[in-house]
Amino acid sequence: MRLAGLSRLVLAVGLVASTALGAAAEERVVPASEAAVKLSFAPVVKAAAPAVVNVYSTRTVKVASSPLMDDPFFRQFFGNDYPGIGRQRERHQQSLGSGVIVDPSGLIVTNNHVIEDGDEVKVALPDRSEFECDVVLKDDQLDLAVLKVRNPKGALPTLPLADSDQLQVGDLVLAIGNPFGVGQTVTQGIVSALARSQVGISDYQFFIQTDAAINPGNSGGPLVDMNGKLVGINTAIFSRGGGSNGIGFAIPSNMVKVFVESARRGGSAVQLPWIGAELQPVTSDIAESLGLDRPSGVLVTSILRKSPAEAAGLDAGDLVVAVDGVEVSDPRVFNYRLATKGVGNVAKLTVNRAGKLIELPVKLMAAPETTPREQLTIQSRSPFQGATVANMSPAVAAEIGLAYRGQTGVVVTAVASGSPADRIGLQKGDIVMSVNGNDIAATKVLAAVAGSDPLFWRVAIDRNGQILRMAFR
Repeated sequence: MRLAGLSRLVLAVGLVASTALGAAAEERVVPASEAAVKLSFAPVVKAAAPAVVNVYSTRTVKVASSPLMDDPFFRQFFGNDYPGIGRQRERHQQSLGSGVIVDPSGLIVTNNHVIEDGDEVKVALPDRSEFECDVVLKDDQLDLAVLKVRNPKGALPTLPLADSDQLQVGDLVLAIGNPFGVGQTVTQGIVSALARSQVGISDYQFFIQTDAAINPGNSGGPLVDMNGKLVGINTAIFSRGGGSNGIGFAIPSNMVKVFVESARRGGSAVQLPWIGAELQPVTSDIAESLGLDRPSGVLVTSILRKSPAEAAGLDAGDLVVAVDGVEVSDPRVFNYRLATKGVGNVAKLTVNRAGKLIELPVKLMAAPETTPREQLTIQSRSPFQGATVANMSPAVAAEIGLAYRGQTGVVVTAVASGSPADRIGLQKGDIVMSVNGNDIAATKVLAAVAGSDPLFWRVAIDRNGQILRMAFR
């Protein structure tokens, strides 16, 4: 009897489900409750997808007409003008990514690495309309860029930004983009982790980790919550084979907000807060020496004179455990919290000083250019040819992601690919200390020394506090 009753119950449920499915196939309606939304992601996708675009970036590069020109030994004897060999031809390289419209006037957020060095940037909307774009603002450290559609032809669909600090591990999210160029695709997952700061991408790391499938081409696309709002910009994946392994990372929307506001104000660069303090993470050994139960906070190792940190009363040896009441566990997380607070505002630091908790308000300011940068690119034939250099200051150090400890001199801000400077191994962030016994105190001094023609070059470089000595013929 029980079995017969159970059979009738299953049959009845099946008939009801079949009838409901048939009705749903005839007419799809927008769910009226949160519980109903969980039955399908379609309403969320319908609201968010129109604001997601494909981004195409094209750049022209010159390549040698013969592979022999890639050999420095051959070029040493024949140079770049050898008939039929030295000539260069142009090749067009195209990168593909995604982006999201955040303003109806045509402001689009994407990753900097999607459009970096692009000569021409275009976007395609889901309705297949295409627009040329200008790059309004981009930042290599944050890996963000804002584009502006040139002729939007009316208001464009947008995706509102959520408060990413409200996200919790386990929340459902959707990733929308154009993986592998196959067309707009939606994947679903959960927030796997928050505050990932050891990804090795940015100095302001505070990534949302998700298991929503993110593949090449998804970069710059949105991570969307169940309210149809942008909570992050998909920017990286952990992969050994180039495909999705279920570990993706997104830049939180609160950082995106700061970046978009900088673009709206018309700034040529995003201003990030600077307080003039050098910090380091707390290891187990440091935690034990401080009498802590576990590693927590960030340790202040030095304070620059006349800096906001000094004015706030911060001292070397202080342990900063929170910013505005939110715990910090890494210098990158600390930087993120200050960045989302914004230049000109005041951040409240909770400091553990000799076992006592005190609160220190610190005024956030942009890193100052204490010395005119006098930036230039070395053109003369020398080991430095192709290197762009500037006079060191807190502002220059902040722009290139270099920790500023009061260093002076000339710092490398960029190196042209394939140039002599590139071939000898010069890197962005290298500080040129001396050349052939001459102290390099300014860019003009380096340019003058590079214009000489010695038999040998002896160079001293400061690379992340390590002194490298090199010699070239």
